[in-house]
Amino acid sequence: METSKPWLKDYPPGIPEGIDPGRYHSVNQLFETASRKYRDLPAFTNMGQTITYGELDQLCNGFAAFLLSLPGMARGERVAIMLPNLLQYPVAIFGILRAGLVVVSVNPLYTERELEHQLKDSGARAILVLENFAAKVEKVMRATELRHVIVTQIGDMLDMPKRLLANIAVRHVKKMVPSWYIRDAVPFRQALSAGQQMRRSYPEANAADIAFLQYTGGTTGVSKGVMLTHANVVANVLQCSAWIGKTLREREEVVLTPLPLYHVFSLVANCLTFMPLGGLNVLITNPKDLPAFVKTMQAYPWTVMTGVNTLYNALANTPGFDRACARKAKLAIGAGAAMLRPVMEHWTSLTGVPMIEGYGLSEATAGVCINPLGKPRLGSVGIPLPSTDVQIRRDDDSLCAPGEDGEIVVRGPQVMKGYWKRPKETAEVLSADGWLKTGDIGTMDENGWVTITDRKKDMIIVSGFNVYPAEIEAVVATHPGVLEAAAIGIADAHSGEAVKLFVVPRDPRLTAADLLAHCGSNLTRYKIPKQIEFRSELPKTPIGKILRRALRETAAR
Repeated sequence: METSKPWLKDYPPGIPEGIDPGRYHSVNQLFETASRKYRDLPAFTNMGQTITYGELDQLCNGFAAFLLSLPGMARGERVAIMLPNLLQYPVAIFGILRAGLVVVSVNPLYTERELEHQLKDSGARAILVLENFAAKVEKVMRATELRHVIVTQIGDMLDMPKRLLANIAVRHVKKMVPSWYIRDAVPFRQALSAGQQMRRSYPEANAADIAFLQYTGGTTGVSKGVMLTHANVVANVLQCSAWIGKTLREREEVVLTPLPLYHVFSLVANCLTFMPLGGLNVLITNPKDLPAFVKTMQAYPWTVMTGVNTLYNALANTPGFDRACARKAKLAIGAGAAMLRPVMEHWTSLTGVPMIEGYGLSEATAGVCINPLGKPRLGSVGIPLPSTDVQIRRDDDSLCAPGEDGEIVVRGPQVMKGYWKRPKETAEVLSADGWLKTGDIGTMDENGWVTITDRKKDMIIVSGFNVYPAEIEAVVATHPGVLEAAAIGIADAHSGEAVKLFVVPRDPRLTAADLLAHCGSNLTRYKIPKQIEFRSELPKTPIGKILRRALRETAAR
């Protein structure tokens, strides 16, 4: 089924209809080209330490060589990264890819259950983990295929004496490192040093090779690995670069990176897209520490920021923020969750910086639609990126009329290869001619502007992170005092949405505190219910399926 492209007439001057996906044959080539061109320019900064493109290139060489020296680390093996935003992160990403291996991004806040699933499912053979989370790896690794563990301390990329002071503070003053023991675990700095002494030739990455296994929630409660090839990632970087290229300039841009690099939006929009520009990424390790974040904003002449609704709202209400708005600031990009009009208007009134909303999903690498930088339209996620087709379809696969609700389907070079080891689930969402069923509900007007009306129906988006009710319900169901459970999303002023749990107890003595403790042991913090309501029964269809829609309608009254 072909599509017209009415949105092209609203493209800003100079934006191409399509990109050349063959400009780089791999993420490696994109990175290496930037490293040569901008060798002496700063690439990443964090905690007061900056590394140049050239220094990053050398560090990646060392990490890649070390990985390839490990037993069993053949081309295509998976390597997990379990870190917050630290300088170690880009070293790991580009080192893993240079070695011909696959990056598996892991949320450091995962519970042991979540971590074990992702490591087992991906078959990761090695992991780089911050020592703060090494105890979790220790507890699950016997159930996985992990054979090599590299452990880093928070200050490992800092110069002395700051490195020593940071590591002592985290370990002994703040006591943020639970006790752990992993036999033959290798310190990160030792791995880099060993690798830099080795002479290695690296395998050439092909466009069709998997670069990232990006895990996303599943409607069955089991997260799935999205296979993103080098070609997928390069295409999305080029699409984003084409869109911002007339506004942003080479060698001048400083982008604030508060969203974690394990989030595909941050990975593509910040870490990768600013490389062809020779931009500087300012990595924010803990964006929840708003006073420290504002101080960092004051210290750097930032030009671009990416974030989610809750972060922009929190920053705008933090003392000192008015002094953190750099004179050179050009734009702020919001995605990951619906941007709220009051937040966008408040931000722009305070900063004078336009807020640009976009739309994407892991299965399409990151970006699908975005607003024009000069004339954003509040309430819309914009128009499709170059080389991207978007349609709105009814349940029978016919095209919706302008303004009619339907499922958003996408086709373009950024669409995933499929789900890792899940051909059946891949076939359910990805057609033979390349159309991806997003599961998101929206409308398109006669000019091609897209508006999201429902995010995957049952899916809950908490501070930009996808939360699937089935996963919450599966965890809650393991509590012996629970007979039935259902989870929905409710509006939340802080996080956009929050989880509300409905429970039919098996044990009348069951309390909300019992369930919160159970969830806290098995779910990442943002997935934990904010509200719990006990009921004698749950609404169901004639065949016994719980009607979450009815629960949402009740909660909205």
